[in-house]
Amino acid sequence: MTFPRNSETSKRSKSSSPAPMRGGRVDESKRNWELLIAGDFNERHVELLETLVEVPKNSSGTLYFDSNGGSVYTAMSLVTLMQVRGLKATGIVLGECSSAALLPFAACRKRFVTPHSTHLFHPMKWESEENVRLEEAAEWTRHFQQLQEVIDNMLATLFPIERSKLDTWTQPGRFVTGRELVEAGLAEFVEAQ
Repeated sequence: MTFPRNSETSKRSKSSSPAPMRGGRVDESKRNWELLIAGDFNERHVELLETLVEVPKNSSGTLYFDSNGGSVYTAMSLVTLMQVRGLKATGIVLGECSSAALLPFAACRKRFVTPHSTHLFHPMKWESEENVRLEEAAEWTRHFQQLQEVIDNMLATLFPIERSKLDTWTQPGRFVTGRELVEAGLAEFVEAQ
């Protein structure tokens, strides 16, 4: 999970940005929708949230994931928006669902993976391209320690998973396969032809 200090501190190329989730289909008769969360969250925060606001409240739909994560703040916003709008999402990992992308995936009511899908669990990382005073760095450290605990508790609750098991994946960081998520009871295998 990457934590940019502000919009100026995280410069990503457009090619690493997530697919904007535009072009998803909303079937008004069934109120079902399909949206794609792909690439890096960092530069598409507003677009990702706007897309979830466009689907009907209390509706059901599918979120397809192929994302390496990015900003944990974006991930927390997506989870909060899913919850306050009563969205009943089914999450399907197409290839990768790692880092901050794990939060909205965990918030899905049903979760599907392939045996070899990739899910990187790791502690938070902070990136800054600015010179930071010692006092400010100390405050960021305090904030990130608290935020790491919040994130770990959210993942443990949303999946649900025992904190001890989550900690073995998160510290120091580990790639977990879809098969391992299924064995842990956190997802099911998607049936693909």
